[in-house]
Amino acid sequence: MTEHPHGAPPEPGSQWYDGDAGPLVRPYALTGGRTQSGPSGVRFDLIALVTLDPGAPRLDDTTFGPEHRALIDLCRLETQSVAELAADTDLPVGVIRVLLGDLLELGCVTVSRPVPPAQLPDERILREVIEGLRAL
Repeated sequence: MTEHPHGAPPEPGSQWYDGDAGPLVRPYALTGGRTQSGPSGVRFDLIALVTLDPGAPRLDDTTFGPEHRALIDLCRLETQSVAELAADTDLPVGVIRVLLGDLLELGCVTVSRPVPPAQLPDERILREVIEGLRAL
């Protein structure tokens, strides 16, 4: 714990993180205070898959911050879910959604959304197909 400049101990609660934590950047600073992912209000599901668009425009290093570049680098390796990107960058999901909205607007990434449960095949039909295959 750090000593007060005059030698008195700091007030309880005034030291809200320890020195081992390193520099702390608030999530709103990473997103410029934004909470919505782009003007269209696109919302990314946790299981939505994010892929680097091969036809993405080449952006210089000053276009984005290090967090945007980290997302691009992760998506360059392989398709990632929003949840995986949050875990790999150690950033809150809300921040990841805003940053992905920036990348989506500039055409750097593509997002494929999961299939809604209503569009999935009925379990009864799948069982009939399995039984038909077993009968062969």
